[in-house]
Amino acid sequence: MAVMVETPREAFQPISDDEPKTEFEQLCHDLKQANEDLPIGYRAEIIGGNIVMSPWSKGRYLSILNSLRRQLDAHVPSGHEAMTTPNLYVFPQQERGYGPDLHVADTEAIYIDDILLPGSALSLVAEQTSPSTRNIDLADKVKVYGLGEVPVYVLIDMRKATVTVYHDPAPDQGYQAHTQVKFGDKVHIPAPFDFELDTSEWKA
Repeated sequence: MAVMVETPREAFQPISDDEPKTEFEQLCHDLKQANEDLPIGYRAEIIGGNIVMSPWSKGRYLSILNSLRRQLDAHVPSGHEAMTTPNLYVFPQQERGYGPDLHVADTEAIYIDDILLPGSALSLVAEQTSPSTRNIDLADKVKVYGLGEVPVYVLIDMRKATVTVYHDPAPDQGYQAHTQVKFGDKVHIPAPFDFELDTSEWKA
């Protein structure tokens, strides 16, 4: 059964390009200016007060993301969509901007004329670790997604061949619960999705 997930109305307001007032707004402005000049195969994120470039995932990683998306599609909340497109979601209060490997978001909330999308529109994010991003995925993003109240964060650790599902976020404490399994096992994806994710065909 579809579950309604409400997105705060302030999420519909894009970050203005007019005279950046904070250091984070300036970073957003600089990132948008540099976006068209990024080397092919790279993405840019805002992490720890810096614009950080990292390469997109290797082709052999795609089967896992495709499997996750196929399984999610039947369970996404009403008005939301699962995507693997290269989009950047911003969390202004934490001065971060991330481009998740897979994201489920409120389609109305991200229907804006801007490349910077509101993090509050997200109902799920998934990150698949690579050597260049693993530490950020394991630490910084767990904290930011949790404090940003993204309902579910699926962390796919390619080094350890594990899946960790973080959930029950609180705005002042981050994620209150998580479950970890090895590739090959099933793991529950909680509300607003509520299904068993099958990783039996996944391999690192």
